[in-house]
Amino acid sequence: MNEAIQGIMIPFIGTSLGAALVFFMQREIPGLLRRALTGFAAGVMVAASVWSLLLPALAQSSGLGAWAFVPAAGGFWLGVLFLLLMDRATPRLCPDAGGGAGRLSPTAMLLLAVTIHNVPEGMAVGVVYAGLLTGRGGVTALGALSLALGIAIQNLPEGAIISMPLRAAGLSRRRAFAGGVLSGAVEPLGAALMLLLADRLAPAMPWCLSFAAGAMLYVVVEELIPGLSRDPASGAGAAWFAAGFTVMLALDVALG
Repeated sequence: MNEAIQGIMIPFIGTSLGAALVFFMQREIPGLLRRALTGFAAGVMVAASVWSLLLPALAQSSGLGAWAFVPAAGGFWLGVLFLLLMDRATPRLCPDAGGGAGRLSPTAMLLLAVTIHNVPEGMAVGVVYAGLLTGRGGVTALGALSLALGIAIQNLPEGAIISMPLRAAGLSRRRAFAGGVLSGAVEPLGAALMLLLADRLAPAMPWCLSFAAGAMLYVVVEELIPGLSRDPASGAGAAWFAAGFTVMLALDVALG
């Protein structure tokens, strides 16, 4: 259990380290660095979704024969639909009509969006460690660690993408750093919930693993890749995507 608790804290540490960049940089992230961080994060998440989540889900369902794809495909779609519903609910939580006092700034909306999207990442780590604790899902200790490290790497730019705009909006460096850290606090909470439900989740582990994969890939397609494609120098983002994918692939193979 101690190993699992330490593992679920690794992504949160990544977010905190990324948020700490606000102490060393100016008020805005340079465009080239933003492209590099975004592309790298997208590559890490795609590789983690495939090797650390979907492939173990398929392996765990192999006893179903020709229908082994059903839990992986079904859980994947549940994850996508879950994030889609969360995206649709966010504007209702943050009314922007009329420009009155109830309207949130773009920076506050970014903070809320990243915080919400950190939930499935925390769940992904929690599900993997739940599989490790229960002996289900074909999860190894090194495989779980590789996913936690991969998401931590992905969280480095997320922490910076939160803290730097907060600094640009006029907050002190300490308050901007605190905002970046708080955006990642939901990850260990979501992971801890999965650990508490480990015994109940064990029979549905393939569905849980693929659910996390679907949620993570939704974030990549909806939030990260569009930012790269809008950039006139998107080729650099694609190169960094490949770098992130390669790093996560190497981690999974070397540690898994």
